[in-house]
Amino acid sequence: MDETHDYDLLIIGGGMVGASLACALAGSGLRAAVVEAVPLRAQEQPSYDDRSIALAYGTRCIFAGMGLWSSLRDVVTPIRCIHVSQHGRFGVTRLAAKDYGLEALGYVVENRELGRVFAQHLKSLDKEVTLFCPARLQALDFGAERVTATVEQDGKTLALRAALVVGADGGRSLVRRLAAVPSREWDYGQSAVIANVTPGRPHDGVAYERFTDSGPLAMLPLGRNRCALVWTVARGSEDELLALDDEAFLSRLQARFGRRLGTLRKVGRRQAYPLILIRAEHSLVPRLALVGNAARTLHPVAGQGFNLGLRDVAALAEVLWDARRRGEDPGAAAVLRRYLDWRRDDQRRVVAVTDGLVRLFTNPFPPLAWARSLGLALLDVLPPCKRLLARQFMGFAGRQPRLARGLRLEY
Repeated sequence: MDETHDYDLLIIGGGMVGASLACALAGSGLRAAVVEAVPLRAQEQPSYDDRSIALAYGTRCIFAGMGLWSSLRDVVTPIRCIHVSQHGRFGVTRLAAKDYGLEALGYVVENRELGRVFAQHLKSLDKEVTLFCPARLQALDFGAERVTATVEQDGKTLALRAALVVGADGGRSLVRRLAAVPSREWDYGQSAVIANVTPGRPHDGVAYERFTDSGPLAMLPLGRNRCALVWTVARGSEDELLALDDEAFLSRLQARFGRRLGTLRKVGRRQAYPLILIRAEHSLVPRLALVGNAARTLHPVAGQGFNLGLRDVAALAEVLWDARRRGEDPGAAAVLRRYLDWRRDDQRRVVAVTDGLVRLFTNPFPPLAWARSLGLALLDVLPPCKRLLARQFMGFAGRQPRLARGLRLEY
């Protein structure tokens, strides 16, 4: 080894979830290091690409507790209403922020804007967080009292030792594989086509979730004159859509989405990625915690993935702050058990809801299609049921970490 460094906590992955955890631990007294494979600049970080992301209202509260919301409020677009429908079927459900005394049910932000905020904040924490960026993880050695990560940076081999390693390195997590944590996968046989679209009418802060026979199609409000498109299609058909010229693509999209936003006028750069459900088996691995997509990767329906990952961060940060205050080893089995027990119900519930929605609304069985339509129509006139649904999508179901209540973590 060329160099050896010691820390309390080692975060593998400096994308949105890993960076959030580093920010949430600021002031805790824990010495943290972040290992990220690409430079800490929004335009180069894969998780800060052209995509946009829906932030639940509960996520806004977490960012507020971390002191980041003031840097985001001017670049987010509020979701004031959610409109849910089926292509070619009757029945609509609407959720409105005003019905719950809120300014918004959630927000939409471009990933690169999140990247800019995280990069600026992490650089201001240089006395508390050490960045190994760009650097690549090569190996993990789990010992009784420490984890040793072998990392390659600028042609040097580094040994980074810590009491706890956190895997925040995405759905194809190298940390998960090196730690031999088993996982289950379900390939939906679908791909998500993403792009920014300019509609003919103002979106007025309405997010549309439209279920089609190939999967859900979301149009999220983005700025004054754009919408962020997430269009689920059958695997294999995405190549045809990407190859269409803009006029033909918009015509195909118009036929699926309808005319609630008028005539779709313009589409930006298009991308596609496969949709696979990945769930790590959360056996208690000594000195390891998984967060975000490293713990489970969801279908994008209802935009729950990042918000669930940020609740992982909020809970883990609170557990680690409390452990520090008590003088406990942050990687001790008892500490990790508190984190896993806290997060289990929320994770299972969100996986069940998102996976269930996809399976329910892509089933072509005619009586079921009729029942779905009736269900949407009934839900729209049942305020108590809508409130339960809204609480789930806003991230308020279950036990709430301090950060999720907008409270800072402090001694």
